[in-house]
Amino acid sequence: MPPDSPESEYAPRLAGLADWLVRRRRLLLGIAIVLVLGAIHPASLLKLDESVESFYAPDDPYLLEYLDSKQTFGGDEFVFVAYHDPQLLEREGLDRVRRFAEQLNQVPGVRAESTQCLATTLAPPDAGFAVRMFLRFPTTHKNLINFSRRILIGDDNETTGIVLRLLPEHDSPIRRTETFRQIRELADSHQPRAFVTGEPVMIHDMFRYVEQDGRILGIATSSLLILIILLLFRSLRWMVLPLLLVHAALLWTKAILVLSGMKLSMVSSILTSLITIIGIATVMHVTVRFRELRDNRDRFAAFRQTFVDLAPATFWSCVTTAVGFGALLSSGITPVRSFGTMVALGTMLILVAGALVLPGGILIGSLDADPHRPPAERRLLGLLSKISHGVEHRSKLLLTLLALLSVAAATGLSRLRVETDFSKNFRANSPIIESIHFFEDRLGGVGSWEINFSAPIEPTKVNGQTATQRLDFEFLERGSSLSAELRDLTMPDGTGPTKAVGLGDGIDFIPGLAGRSLEQKRDVLRTLQPEFEDSLYNSETGRMRIMLRAREQQPAETKLQLIDRAEEVAQAEFPDAQATGLYVLLAHLIQSLLSDQLVAFGLAAAGILVMMTIAFRSIWVGLVMLIPNTFPILIVIGGMGWVGVPVNIGTAMIASVSMGLTVDSSIHYLAGYRRARAAGLDHYAAIHQTHAGVGRALVFASIALVLGFTVLSLSHFIPLIYFGVLVSVAMLGGLLGDLVLLPLLLYWVPVPLPADIAHQTD
Repeated sequence: MPPDSPESEYAPRLAGLADWLVRRRRLLLGIAIVLVLGAIHPASLLKLDESVESFYAPDDPYLLEYLDSKQTFGGDEFVFVAYHDPQLLEREGLDRVRRFAEQLNQVPGVRAESTQCLATTLAPPDAGFAVRMFLRFPTTHKNLINFSRRILIGDDNETTGIVLRLLPEHDSPIRRTETFRQIRELADSHQPRAFVTGEPVMIHDMFRYVEQDGRILGIATSSLLILIILLLFRSLRWMVLPLLLVHAALLWTKAILVLSGMKLSMVSSILTSLITIIGIATVMHVTVRFRELRDNRDRFAAFRQTFVDLAPATFWSCVTTAVGFGALLSSGITPVRSFGTMVALGTMLILVAGALVLPGGILIGSLDADPHRPPAERRLLGLLSKISHGVEHRSKLLLTLLALLSVAAATGLSRLRVETDFSKNFRANSPIIESIHFFEDRLGGVGSWEINFSAPIEPTKVNGQTATQRLDFEFLERGSSLSAELRDLTMPDGTGPTKAVGLGDGIDFIPGLAGRSLEQKRDVLRTLQPEFEDSLYNSETGRMRIMLRAREQQPAETKLQLIDRAEEVAQAEFPDAQATGLYVLLAHLIQSLLSDQLVAFGLAAAGILVMMTIAFRSIWVGLVMLIPNTFPILIVIGGMGWVGVPVNIGTAMIASVSMGLTVDSSIHYLAGYRRARAAGLDHYAAIHQTHAGVGRALVFASIALVLGFTVLSLSHFIPLIYFGVLVSVAMLGGLLGDLVLLPLLLYWVPVPLPADIAHQTD
């Protein structure tokens, strides 16, 4: 029996299905076109979920504390606008601050009554005569400036900040994107130029970069892949086919997501890239095998045999990849679960797209019908031949080298570090990083967070009667002492909070004239700063908080230690005290992703083992298949530790993604090896033939996809750059595992051949 038509228990059924596809190729292609046209509109409606809260499980304690604080104190989404003015403390300088703040207050989406600036703090517009006289005292003026230090005025007395509080997004008359655009427009036109920062702005920019990069990089990647495939096979038909298949599957996936009510997240922004990888690799195998068969068969017979040879491997590749990504459903993070669902769905739709598009795409018409031989193919075949001979004659040396490489990579795992410095997600020359540098160098920390704790309720119900449990000086003194402790808190590297302000600090600022009660002081404070008390104390729920600022540009370990230490200090005075805020959420974000990924990776490995065991009817084959697919993950993650690439939003899921992407190459290799063995070849002869056939397809697919992913280096969002580089390394590692490690392992493992399986079934 010739090598290209091996005995198979599935061959008669597959041949019959291939004949059915050939007969209905025009109908199937027409159905594909109709489905694509019908999916265009719903697919265009797919939106990006831009909430940071969605990264956490609904019952996550950090999220619950944050949401509880938002409900209690009305939410704290602050935008900071800062600039330098040598005349800041002169009348002209303060007038400029006031006018600029008034302009910013006109921006829809800004809560104007909550805006803080130095001019209105030193001279409140609604203050009465007595208050104005009080504020004119030199001592009072000096104390007020010191009270505003590192928020509204820098240590140089020439840098000022304006604090804008945003309306809740559902109450804003315009989208946040437009609010930030108008604020930045005013800042850019201000003389001197002003800088805009704040965690809401950073989060907004992150999603905007992801969204913009997704569109631009999608076009650029597709264009580059078109060029690469055209150069490899010099055929317009075979250049268009993989793109049709990929984009059909993508459109259908997005349309189904819209109809099911799902949204894209920052995690799933790489959906297009992953579906492109899987689709291009699938068509690459078809292209190489079809071209081989065309040497001695007509187009229809070549397609029929290509289908018989590749359909099982392609089916199990897609199913196994879908199972691998389906393991992400174990995550407690909604975007990660939706990402797993999206990729699994898109992978299975590649099968559908292939069945509908490829028969007609390959067989209809005669123009440019066959792919041509790639340039330098003979050199590639020579290289693959040397590799296969090395596997045969240098097996011990190769195993030793791979083992040493694995050990070296494994030692890099201990050097991994987690990056929660949110500013590191952006290029150094991006506007948001320039603004963070300006603000943190001159005014203090951009990171906004809080310590909140129980306080008296005013009023409360006792036995059905309204009772009043008022604040007193003693309670506020405890809060002031805690504020002072938090301000003095210093970590081993010398960093700490750059500001800590509580209600007691504001009360202490009001002079204690004879007979003046706490209520009178609170009335004066409301005149000076109408929003001050309400933003720090909710008398109805009985919660009080101290607002803190900390540097955003800090190592992850320092940031988390600072949060834990501040909470520990607060709980010594108020046992139920808790730290929360966007700063805290972002600091724990990567840890939340990583903890889920350990479980997801284990489930993915188990799922792939089960699928491989079912596909090849041997648990030993399933176990062997895990090794070359774990190898690139070890190389990538260990290499990250050695090179110093941090674990961030883009790299946290690299293990699960790599496992899902490399397994299909191993399946195609093993399928080719089984075909060769079923044709009567021994182990090493089968390895030589598989390298020359399937090996070529693996190399072509890897070249196209690695070069395609270099486009990600153009991204403005650093995690996407890391993702592109690491996926490329994983694919190269997977190629090494499939061409060297897998054939070495197959020598020691009995692989059931089609005839063996048929005999066992009988």
